[in-house]
Order: sequence, then C-alpha cells, then structure tokens
Amino acid sequence: MQVLQFFNSPAGRITRVVLGLVLIVVGVSLGGWWWLLALLGLLPLAAGLFNFCTLAPLFGMPLSGRRFQEASRNRTRR
Repeated sequence: MQVLQFFNSPAGRITRVVLGLVLIVVGVSLGGWWWLLALLGLLPLAAGLFNFCTLAPLFGMPLSGRRFQEASRNRTRR
C-alpha cells in the first residue's frame, strides 16, 4: 500500500511522467522494434498527467487519484 500512496502523491505523479517520457525517448531514439517501448511509455505518462493509478484497482482501490486519496483517508480514520 505504501507504493500506491507514493504513486498518488505529487512526487509520484512527477515520477510517472518522467518515467513515461524516458521510455518514449529511448524507444523513439533506438528505433526498430523499440518503438513498442515508446508506446508503453504512454501509460505512465498519461497516468501521471491525468492523475490515475493503474495499479490501484488490483488492491481494491479506485482508479482515480482523487478518489484514491479520499478512500485512503477514510481507511486510516477507521
């Protein structure tokens, strides 16, 4: 759960955007079949920009970053 908390923090969102950009740049610069890496980089880039966490539903949490933070606050209050 700590990883999900980090991913949904401002630092986690920045990390996902940077990771996505790095994957895109590496995939495009290497060319060939490496363009698949660039396509894969779109997922963390979009997740960071639009504030959603693709791993959260695997742990029964909402996909939306805002809803995730609300649900996390409610779980810690109990």
